[in-house]
Amino acid sequence: MNELEKRYYVFIGIFVTIALIYLIKLFSIQVLDDKYAEAAKGNYRQERIEYPFRGLIYDRNGKLLVYNEPIFDLMVVPREVKIDTNAFCDLLKISKNDFNINMQRCKVYSRYKPSIFLKQLSSIEMAKIEDKLIEFTGFYPQVRTVRKFNYEVAPHVLGYVAEISKNELEKRKEQDYSQGDYIGKAGIEAFYEPYLKGKRGKRFVMVNVKGVEKGNYDEGAHDIPAIAGENLVTTLDIELQEYLEQLLDGKTGSAVAIEPSTGEILAFVSVPGFNPNLLTGRAYSTNYAKLNADKGKVLFNRAIMADQYPPGSIFKTAQALIGLQEKVIYPSTRFQCNRSIISCHGPHSNEDLTGAITHSCNPYFWNVFKRIVNQEKSSNKYLDTEIGLILWKKYLESMGFNLALNTDLENIKTGQIPGNDYYNKLYGEGRWKFSTIYSLAIGQGEIGVYPLQMANFTALLANRGYYITPHLVKNIDGINSIDKEFTEKKYSMIDSVHFKPIIDGMQLVVEIGTGVRANLDSIVVCGKTGTSQNPHGEDHSVFIAFAPRDNPKIAIAVYVENAGQGARAAASIAGLTIEKYLNRCISDKRKYIEDYVLKNHFIY
Repeated sequence: MNELEKRYYVFIGIFVTIALIYLIKLFSIQVLDDKYAEAAKGNYRQERIEYPFRGLIYDRNGKLLVYNEPIFDLMVVPREVKIDTNAFCDLLKISKNDFNINMQRCKVYSRYKPSIFLKQLSSIEMAKIEDKLIEFTGFYPQVRTVRKFNYEVAPHVLGYVAEISKNELEKRKEQDYSQGDYIGKAGIEAFYEPYLKGKRGKRFVMVNVKGVEKGNYDEGAHDIPAIAGENLVTTLDIELQEYLEQLLDGKTGSAVAIEPSTGEILAFVSVPGFNPNLLTGRAYSTNYAKLNADKGKVLFNRAIMADQYPPGSIFKTAQALIGLQEKVIYPSTRFQCNRSIISCHGPHSNEDLTGAITHSCNPYFWNVFKRIVNQEKSSNKYLDTEIGLILWKKYLESMGFNLALNTDLENIKTGQIPGNDYYNKLYGEGRWKFSTIYSLAIGQGEIGVYPLQMANFTALLANRGYYITPHLVKNIDGINSIDKEFTEKKYSMIDSVHFKPIIDGMQLVVEIGTGVRANLDSIVVCGKTGTSQNPHGEDHSVFIAFAPRDNPKIAIAVYVENAGQGARAAASIAGLTIEKYLNRCISDKRKYIEDYVLKNHFIY
């Protein structure tokens, strides 16, 4: 056999082998594998998204706060639509114009891929149309979930979930998001989005020419199951949260309560607020527009974003601590209540430090602040004040002021502790001194804080010198997996020995001074009132407190706008909140204070 004949037979052999392979494959497809026989009858494979269940959210005592409720998106594949449009519109109770608008939107996205024709049908709405939907080729239901809130409180803490925007989708293109996905938009829903969201899955089904599902494709061998999001246990005490919101109802302001030993936020209120269930379901867009336009700025989180609140007299406790640490005063130091240098209130004079805290003596802290910033480190009085102000500002920053606390919420402001740069810009370099800025001594002037900072500072007082960054989540999926930021003690520049005279004064404020509305029979409460001057109307009412004095369990800051003296609204609210948390009820003898607060009797 010559070479040409050999090549001929090799070619024939290869051809026969390939033919046999194809024949065997065709036999397998047409005889052995029935899924291809089904496809031949008009069935085809369709990919369906499996959306995950978002993680649940609980309070510190295991009470369910946020859960998922099933809803349905009506999906459409435009190229497959062959329907009686009038009958379809009658079924869904929509107009022909709405049908055309929705269908055009889906066609723009894709004629061949499924997209949402009508979103968020409730289970009841779906039940009414499900049996008849089979008659409309190209449409099928897709199961989704929306968030629901068991308690109609804490909207600024919990946040809300909405459909991802085009801008967010572009920013998160590496994070496995797609058009139509839901994402946390505010509160801990946004901050803990990576944990809560879960992971989408896929399911492949066989569908006939009428769009009717005929079962799983290849017995689910190619399906990818969805992975549910992780559950969060928050630090909130939902009963305390409800009560504090009730006390603040009808007012404008904020209150934050913290467990000092852990930094865990027990209650967090910004008012006016809103029912978080308004931002769920199909009415989300309409309700959001209404809330956003509300004159009360209900979406504004005053506890972390209102950073221009003057703290008022509660700031005197910080001035006292700095003065003691710098040894420019001592617990026994006395100053005359000289009202010719700055106004004051109440009958007192020549108090020591504890007495000055008790009576909130303005001239006393005018002198303290002067001694802090003018320590004669320079013979130039302007430069001497600049040197002193740098030091003063460092002390305050070590106490958590002038910075955005790294709490597990977004959009936290920094507040403002003015420094040399600020005053150089305002007055000119070398053109200001102590007499220009003395209002800082009593927490007025250019100082701005937000209520979470006030509460954190109160926790620092309770802990005698340190704080743990305030936070809202205890654990994720039952594991102690919170950021180490929320477990580390952050020490101030103040030695612990200096806190006793300040705390002695705070105890007397509550027992015999302006904070008597927070006085409790069986619990030693330490507090400080403040009246924050407001040039645009009634002064703001401020109060900070912690209790018990030893081994404190709760620290709280209350700021009520346009409510007058801190001794009235803020002290009353703080005292009631402390009593509610520690005793779980309000005593009969203090019901009159509760009534006073609930009926807003302090408002002029």
